[in-house]
Amino acid sequence: MKLNKPGAEWYVPDGKDFDEAVARTTHMGISAHQDDLEIMAYHGIVECFGNKDNWFFGTVVTDGAGSARDGIYASYSDEDMRAVRKMEQKKAAYIGEYGLQALLDYTSAEVKNRENRQSTEELKCLIEKAAPRIIYTHNLADKHDTHVAVALKVIAAIRALPRELRPNKLYGCEVWRSLDWMVDSDKVMFNVSSHANLAAALVGVFDSQICGGKRYDLATAGRRIANATYAESHQTDTSQSMNYGMDLTPLIQEPNLSIEEYVKSYINRFSEDVCGRINR
Repeated sequence: MKLNKPGAEWYVPDGKDFDEAVARTTHMGISAHQDDLEIMAYHGIVECFGNKDNWFFGTVVTDGAGSARDGIYASYSDEDMRAVRKMEQKKAAYIGEYGLQALLDYTSAEVKNRENRQSTEELKCLIEKAAPRIIYTHNLADKHDTHVAVALKVIAAIRALPRELRPNKLYGCEVWRSLDWMVDSDKVMFNVSSHANLAAALVGVFDSQICGGKRYDLATAGRRIANATYAESHQTDTSQSMNYGMDLTPLIQEPNLSIEEYVKSYINRFSEDVCGRINR
């Protein structure tokens, strides 16, 4: 399957034929940037790790050219950063034993352009080809414009598929905004306690980001531990590490459902919970 962009790449860590690699997909992560998958979709990665019945297909939509840089990377050009971040993503795919990794190489501007449907159409083709049961992407309350744009394009791509070809579940996960504000009954709570060494390695491999000025390794581990500890005030901890997700499945089951109103419903329930507690 040929990808649209000249700089786009496939990577199959175990060297399998492409058709075999994509056909075995059960879990799929679709992120804006290199390292987003390892932060937000770790549940899918660890569900597949060492499990020959489950395979993770990682998809990164943008080229990573606009990332922050410092230290040894301070003088790197955008093209240099594209190359470095692609290599880091491949390292993560190898360490995490992904079934397949796609690097689509769009610019952030292209993804954020609502009139540009090229990435949407490509995502539709990838999802149709892979037929995953579960897809992880960004949550719609994320504060990064490119993250939200990718989530919207994922929803649009799935909505364009026949109902029988859509995944069973679509989750929006945490990167540039935690989901601890959601009421407990709305949270999808992913226990990601297993393979803590793998979790650290996957985020830690992105040296250009960590040494480049962003301690995503510490922040990601800290958020997961905090989620687990603060998940329940009246019970002992049931996990050591937890990711939260927003269930976006209704948006792909009912194509006429307003995305804006759907997200507002989460915010409204949070507002009612806060105000109700104060009034009590």
